Formats: sequence, structure tokens, C-alpha cells
Amino acid sequence: MPVQLLPASAQAFAPRAAPEIVLNAKVESWLTQTLKRINRVKRPLNSVQQHFKCLTETLGGEAAIWTLASLMLPRAPESELLKDSDPLLEAVRNYQLIHVEAYVVHVDMVSQYEVAFKLTAESIEALVEYHKDIYSVDASASTWSWPEKDTQVKKMHEEFVQAVNRFVFRTTARALEGLEEDGAGELLEGRSEHVKSAIMNLFLPLLPPPPRIVDVIHPAPILPNTSIPSNWWGPTQVMTPSPMPVENWKILPSTPSPTATACSDNQSTTYWQDLHHLTPMQLPSPTPSFSQPTYTSAPAQFFSSPECLAPMLSMDFMPQHCGSDFGMGGYNDFAWTQSMWAPQYATTV
Repeated sequence: MPVQLLPASAQAFAPRAAPEIVLNAKVESWLTQTLKRINRVKRPLNSVQQHFKCLTETLGGEAAIWTLASLMLPRAPESELLKDSDPLLEAVRNYQLIHVEAYVVHVDMVSQYEVAFKLTAESIEALVEYHKDIYSVDASASTWSWPEKDTQVKKMHEEFVQAVNRFVFRTTARALEGLEEDGAGELLEGRSEHVKSAIMNLFLPLLPPPPRIVDVIHPAPILPNTSIPSNWWGPTQVMTPSPMPVENWKILPSTPSPTATACSDNQSTTYWQDLHHLTPMQLPSPTPSFSQPTYTSAPAQFFSSPECLAPMLSMDFMPQHCGSDFGMGGYNDFAWTQSMWAPQYATTV
């Protein structure tokens, strides 16, 4: 899309100047007929230069003011409007008609095929006054109050002043068919509605700030730390229990263990299995007969092979099937044997 260039007179706050006109090598017939209609004095229009000169003088005159649209706006803020039972009388008292006038600043019959209009200073002043005294007051009254409200209203008005001074209405070049004597004219074929819509879009609403959102901070849930193992309180290494120290006076010299004479492995295994399920109170009190074993120097409580012999601390634990191997009678022989062993280890214990 080619760049749409406008002359310096179309800039904001720029004074009025002669329009910039660009014609094609061949002038269209409708333009020739329009220029002949508005000229009081018959002028020759046989070339492009003659059309250019006639169009420049006509649109550049002081009286060449176009009426783009007419806006019906209230005379006062809404709170000051008069109330009447007659709607026609009420409309006449409360509303005014503002004619939006402009002049031609640019005519392009080659590339864009358009005509551009710039608002007159009187129209800009009327729109600015309405925006300040009426529109801004109504916009401020229709919104709730906040600390920066007055500043926002002032900023909104300043933006409107800049926008209305920059406003340029562009339309097709056929709009020049509405040209009248002395260069004045009005837009035809419903183009005035486009002007009304474009100008009313310059009146921006007053937007209050959005309500502040209060963030409700919930306490963070305590979650287990997955990076730490569950058994981190436990020891990382299994410590092997060290043997308890033993005093030297309690260590006895090693002696050969007594040897059972007749108790076999099967009998020993059966004896310890039966003993595992019985308590000392459940065992019978037999009167076994045993033969005196052969001992060298070790007492009975230091036997190293308890597979066939039970500790001879009580006769209640003496097995019946092994008692016959020891011989020498009953309980008296066992007491005699203890009396014989006692002198040998009296000093040791």
C-alpha cells in the first residue's frame, strides 16, 4: 500500500494554506462539468493546466468552506437541562446544532483518488468548548470518585484537543461533485454520516481505574521433603557390637570337656527338642542312676560340649534316657560327687 502523504497545512495547529492538487493526464468529464457549473464567468477548460488553475483558485478562496456534518449536542450538563412537558420546546431549549465545517487541503486524482478536508478553527473551538464545559462534566458525574479523578478528566480533555486538531477527513474524489459557487460545498451520498461517526469517536469515555484485587495469602502447606530419606535419623552404618571386657581374675584356664559315655546324637537331639517345649516346673523329678564320669580338673559349669549333658545344678533337669549311663545309684551319689569336686575349685570361685 503506498504511503499517503498530506501537505503541511493538514498538520495539527497548522494555518490554512492553498490546497495541494494533483490531476491525471486526462481530466474526467464529471470534474469538467462541475467546474463549468460553479463558474459565473465562462472560463476555457480545454487542458489539464486550465483545470488545475480553476480548481486551485476555487478551493483556495476564503469562502471555500464545506459543511461536512451537523451535530446536535446539549447546551448544558445533564444536571442543568430544563424539563418541559412539550418535548419540542424541551429540545429547542436544551440542545444546540453545531455545524462541522472544513476546507480542502488535498486533492489526489492519480494515486489515491481522494480529497482531504481539515476542520476550520471555528469548528475546532466549538468542539473543544463543548468537550470541556459539558461532556467532561457529565463524564465526571457519571463515574465514582477516586483520588486521581480530576487529573484524569484534565488529561482526557487534553487528549481530545490534540485529536480534534489532527483530525482530517478523507473521502473519495467524487465528493467534489457537491461543490458550489465560491468554492463552498457539502458532502453528498451519505458521506456526512461518516463524518459524524468519525468525530463522535473522538469523545472518549472517562475510564475509572480498575478495582484493586486483594490477594488472600494462604499459608503454604507443610509437605515432606522428598530429597531427604525417611530414615535419615538412623545410623548409616551397622555397628558391630564389640565384646564386653572381661576381668583377668574371671578367666579360667581351658580344660578338656568331659565325654559322655553312652549318649548318642539322636538321643541328645531328642532331649533338647523336648526341653524346648517344657518349663522347669513341668519337668518330672526322676531318680536317675548314673555312673561317675571321669573329670580332670574342670567343674561342670564349664563344660564345652553341652550337647548330651545338661548342667548338673539340679536333678530336675536330668534326662531319664541318659541317667542309666552315669551309674552309681541316685541322688546320694550325686551329692557325694559335688562334695568331691568342691575342694578343688573353692579358691577359684
